[in-house]
Amino acid sequence: MAAHIPKLLSIAGSDPSGGAGVQGDLKTFSALRCYGMAAITALTAQNTKGVSLVHAVPAAVVAAQIDVIFADIEVDAVKIGMLAEPAIAEAVAGSLARAGATRIVFDPVLVATSGDSLSAAGLIETAIARVFPLAAVVAPNLPEAAALLGVREAIDGREMVGQAQALVARGARAVLIKGGHLAGEPLDILVEAETVHEFHGRRVPTHNLHGTGCALSSAIAAHLAHGAELVPAIRAAKDYLEDALSSADALALGSGRGPPHHFQSLWKR
Repeated sequence: MAAHIPKLLSIAGSDPSGGAGVQGDLKTFSALRCYGMAAITALTAQNTKGVSLVHAVPAAVVAAQIDVIFADIEVDAVKIGMLAEPAIAEAVAGSLARAGATRIVFDPVLVATSGDSLSAAGLIETAIARVFPLAAVVAPNLPEAAALLGVREAIDGREMVGQAQALVARGARAVLIKGGHLAGEPLDILVEAETVHEFHGRRVPTHNLHGTGCALSSAIAAHLAHGAELVPAIRAAKDYLEDALSSADALALGSGRGPPHHFQSLWKR
């Protein structure tokens, strides 16, 4: 009997430059031996230098994309990225709840690496109320965690723990705050229930960081789909991302911030 191939659904915006969003998620899924599918929430005009346009897909169309997948295909895990508008967040939550979706990783994409806003007013409140309860883990970076709570960015591990605990108190089952913006070596903090886990990483010397959050969260979803528990899935995802960043410069993509090399471990063979 053939081995089971995990099927993963990305619910996210489209990045025509291929480094982040749906395109980045599908590359990560494929690199980690999963079959990727996608429901697009927004069309963007962006490249390595920034985002110049965001066009949200009608909420009913987003829901229809999700519903038709679950009506036909077994979905082993879901990665949610950019939701853009409150109505889209509502539609996504409704579709996933109806489908009984599990192993959901929510990366609350609110601001691009370039600093461009990717969310409309009211999205944060709707995402917390409707999407948080469905997710196995919510994975904001430092600016996103601060925006979700309406506070300043954490500056150290202690403050990251406090913010993660505050997000758990607001309905998340587990929260992984990604500390790549910290000075020094990166530190990620996971809080689930009363337990705190620290993940120490190695800072890779590259300016090509476009889509790193997408790569990490979609890699976590891929490892969950393969049957890993949350903590080992995060460790494996961080190893994948460090490997992808180590060869990011080799892509020589654009004149701004390029993406990680999603297929580094495959193409070097």
